[in-house]
Amino acid sequence: MAVKGDRAPGRVAYVNARLLDPATGLDGPGGVLTDGEMIKAVGPSVTADAALDGVTVIDCGGQCLAPGLIDMRVYLGEPGEEHKETLASAARAAAKGGITSMVCLPNTDPVIDDMSVVEFVARRARLQGLSKVYPYGAVTKGVKGEEIAELGLLAESGAVAFTDGFRAIKDAQVMRRAMMYARTFDLLICQHPEEPSLADGGVMNSGEQATRLGLSGIPRQAEVMMIERDIRLVELTGACLHINHISTIEAVEAIRGAKARGLPITCDAAPPHFALNEVAIGDYRTFAKLSPPLRLESDRRAIVDAIKDGTVDCIASDHTPEDEESKRLPFAAAAFGGVGLETLLAVTLELYHNGHLTLLQALKFLTSAPADLLKLRAGRLAQGRPADLIVFDPDRGWKVSADKLLSKSKNSPFDGRLVQGLVTRTVIDGRTVHVAE
Repeated sequence: MAVKGDRAPGRVAYVNARLLDPATGLDGPGGVLTDGEMIKAVGPSVTADAALDGVTVIDCGGQCLAPGLIDMRVYLGEPGEEHKETLASAARAAAKGGITSMVCLPNTDPVIDDMSVVEFVARRARLQGLSKVYPYGAVTKGVKGEEIAELGLLAESGAVAFTDGFRAIKDAQVMRRAMMYARTFDLLICQHPEEPSLADGGVMNSGEQATRLGLSGIPRQAEVMMIERDIRLVELTGACLHINHISTIEAVEAIRGAKARGLPITCDAAPPHFALNEVAIGDYRTFAKLSPPLRLESDRRAIVDAIKDGTVDCIASDHTPEDEESKRLPFAAAAFGGVGLETLLAVTLELYHNGHLTLLQALKFLTSAPADLLKLRAGRLAQGRPADLIVFDPDRGWKVSADKLLSKSKNSPFDGRLVQGLVTRTVIDGRTVHVAE
């Protein structure tokens, strides 16, 4: 992409682009003018010829220009597990992947169940000057599932929603009280859908593949049992519930039915669960050991169908970095989790390349949909909105190579996969933070 003119801090015109804004349905030629940290103008009138003196002009070469991506489920590791990931390493990986806003899980050490930890994360993120970081607050103190945290105070300090992250809230009475509290303050509860006692000891999807590999299985019923319980609690309390990373046909059917009854329930899916199935485990490949586990091909297709028909509301990377010592172990002993910041857009675009979604539809799951759900001002190309933008080539192919990822941990379930869709420029608050080589 060519750059013309003297750099005038804060005033940049991105021209000769295909503008994509899922929030308004915009899909057409034009440009975006930014002034400082905000968007000043959007549309076909923003051209190189129309740019005023002193405005830096960046020619996008006909590539797509869209709002920066929002990843609503990211584990950052800091504080407490900096050997797996840090705010700095995650921010660099996110910028390369076109993610301008990340929402981080509370399972840190200390847990994000206190206002001081919320403020620490926000302060550390500002120092990086890269992707914006919004914290989840823990639903229960220490994410132990016993005593409800101070949700109202955490929300005042900046927590955008509440979850116990990797841990399901297993006690129905605790979940009921949390939902009643959340409804009072108009807060969102997010749940990891897995009945812990049923999943305990399992390491992959229960079934023929697990039997053949000699591995203990996690029954698919563990997912839908927790979802159905929580649907009943939503009926009881009227609270808003978001269900993370669904992975089974039964989960899709339960959520689809709840939505049809008008219940305030939303959900997301992670790329591994609509792009991979349990065959990816192959010969005990620990990079494919995830939570929830990879399921059957019929489940994968069901998640794709749920994305297509709107049962799934958002797509999130479920970025869970694990260091080499935690993954280079026998499959049963290895840690769950996979990194996903740098592959989020490309794998999501497989839904576009395979004809399941339009480009605008695919981008909505990564931009305006999570922004609306979490009440963020991001995710839109509009005057007065933050100048968080990406320029990308949806057709440019590349090969995922774990060793080349910027994440501190390299445990990508997509290692070696050929994908299409490359972010060529990432802009946050009007500043270019990534340009592809």
